[in-house]
Amino acid sequence: MPETAHAPLLDPEFLNKLEQLELVSRKIFVGRMKGERKSKRRGSSVEFADHRNYAVGDDLRHIDWNVYARLDKLFLKLFLEEEDLHVYSLLDTSLSMDFGDPTKLHYGKQVAAALAFIGLVNHDRVVLETFSTGLDSGMPSVRGRSQMWRVVQYLDNLKASGESNLTKSAKAFAVKHSGKGVIVVISDFLDKRGYEEALRYLLARNMDIYVVHVLSQEEVEPELAGDLRLVDSEDEDEAEITVSAPLLRRYKQNLNHFVGGLKEWCTKRGITYIFTTNQNPFDKLILNYLRERGLVK
Repeated sequence: MPETAHAPLLDPEFLNKLEQLELVSRKIFVGRMKGERKSKRRGSSVEFADHRNYAVGDDLRHIDWNVYARLDKLFLKLFLEEEDLHVYSLLDTSLSMDFGDPTKLHYGKQVAAALAFIGLVNHDRVVLETFSTGLDSGMPSVRGRSQMWRVVQYLDNLKASGESNLTKSAKAFAVKHSGKGVIVVISDFLDKRGYEEALRYLLARNMDIYVVHVLSQEEVEPELAGDLRLVDSEDEDEAEITVSAPLLRRYKQNLNHFVGGLKEWCTKRGITYIFTTNQNPFDKLILNYLRERGLVK
């Protein structure tokens, strides 16, 4: 396969563009510590929201004495609660991702790196997880732009290996991460077990789910002819075929059915589905497509 491992995941010019963005959740989540995002919950931050009548047992420090001086009644100040946004990336590193130029894995690393950078710049809690036959050890959560070097180092060291088992991995992810947040699943979804049960584990966590479906251009528009012996890169299953125009038409019909089925399944369940190939300009995916789909602004 062409060597893409030494190409930088994010160039400085692109990083400058990413600094202007922030990740957006369609849901309100409660973090473990106060962060930069304003929630609809009432709390004790510095941004005033409203008043309510004082009740016995309320914290006297929050009484608005100016109002008391005018109205001779006790009112409590209410504030907007600031919360962490947890941003999870779940990246497929199975052998099928090691295909194309650039490889699907390299493209997926770029997506994960860009989302991590946007999150870190905006003080979100960023977590990177990878999977193949199961959920890997992953990278501990990080916060703050000074931690970007850890993200890049972690992603640079990833290699494709093993057979994809999204169901087992998603179940382990749901058990490991009890906190709610935004999760971006980056995969080619070429898993013989399917994707329905796997995504249901994430839905059960009430997460804001985005699916980035990455295929290579060769998979979308194969340029094959003649008698071939195909070998599955993950489980080494073999099939001998004769490539003909009718066979290619049937292949494309099956591929369209697969892609359309995944998109429909996700859409019906509130999961945002984004399809891309490794030939789609990476900056366009982040700056245009993800903005249109509401993940960044």
